[in-house]
Amino acid sequence: MPLQSEPGHLIRRAHQLAVSLFRDAHGSQVTPVQYAILCALHDNPGIDQVTLAERVALDTSTTADIATRLDAKGWIARALLPRRQRSLSLTPDGEAVLAAMRPRVAPMYHQLLAPLEPSEQQELLRLLRKLVQID
Repeated sequence: MPLQSEPGHLIRRAHQLAVSLFRDAHGSQVTPVQYAILCALHDNPGIDQVTLAERVALDTSTTADIATRLDAKGWIARALLPRRQRSLSLTPDGEAVLAAMRPRVAPMYHQLLAPLEPSEQQELLRLLRKLVQID
């Protein structure tokens, strides 16, 4: 099978495009994964770290490392729960960072999907959700 027909290669290339557009829109202060965590914490304040990892589709070790970095930036607060779990929530600085990023998200994704017709954009998103078993 030619490389240009391999799903893994095409998904990796699409990911490269998405990350590049994300960096163009937001700079290097926040990574796409950190943005996903900030969004999840905004939508679920006080969530425990294990549940957060599930929501953003990361392993718990990676989530803990990212939480440590976001805590060091002052963007999240962590509180100890029973059974050594941690509750996470956004700080006012974290809310401000997320609020500043959100207006640039839709134009960034519009640019990413611009080569596709609107119906193709919807179909791509539907197929990606099916592939990663969301919905």
